Amino acid sequence: MGLGQRVLMVDLDPQACLTFSFGHNPDRLERSVHEVLTDDLRPQEAIVTTDEGIDLLPATIDLAGSEAMLLMRPGREFTLKRALSSLLADYDTIIVDCPPSLGVLTLNGLTAAQSVLVPLQCETLAHRGVGQLLRTVKEVQQITNPDLVLLGAVHTLYDARTTHSRDVLADVSDRYDLPVLWPPIPRTVRFAEASASGATVLAGRKNKGAQAYQDLATNLAKYWAGSELVTFTPAAES
Repeated sequence: MGLGQRVLMVDLDPQACLTFSFGHNPDRLERSVHEVLTDDLRPQEAIVTTDEGIDLLPATIDLAGSEAMLLMRPGREFTLKRALSSLLADYDTIIVDCPPSLGVLTLNGLTAAQSVLVPLQCETLAHRGVGQLLRTVKEVQQITNPDLVLLGAVHTLYDARTTHSRDVLADVSDRYDLPVLWPPIPRTVRFAEASASGATVLAGRKNKGAQAYQDLATNLAKYWAGSELVTFTPAAES
């Protein structure tokens, strides 16, 4: 990623979109995070490499059955945290991509994490679940992970040319008192093209979407190194 970071991505979504986007076919993987969570497989045995130089703990459709299996376990919310503990010395940053539902898998991700980013599309309907998510984060902070920090929202599909995008962004910021990280991720056809080809948006030609994600990564890296987190004010774009 150009920042000198050793990064691991953990795909915790049964749809395995992250896994596919990093060039791995979930249907052809013999080991995944599912076996790590349910069969006590060492995560090192399931990690795969990517063309971007980022390691990946992939997902498969089998992960859809992990929720039911985890429900029968005591301390089920801590399963992922225990599994990742052996990897902490190997990586500077571990990013967990949680599913959109607020089930046991998401609770595992939040319990294992040190901080939370909330990706939100700049569409009105995309924000209907924000309140419930924030309540879940608060409950996790109270019960399983008191050190969890809510960093703020990352807005995607942002179009500075439209008042709708700016209004939706401002509404979320005001209604939930949720900081919006800089920069918002712009709407671009490059994301659809990357998804269709099973590659990340960083591959191929330079584009504004890739640059925005690189700027966001730099913002976060500087914050974790001790600098102030840069946030975004929609009024400044008006």
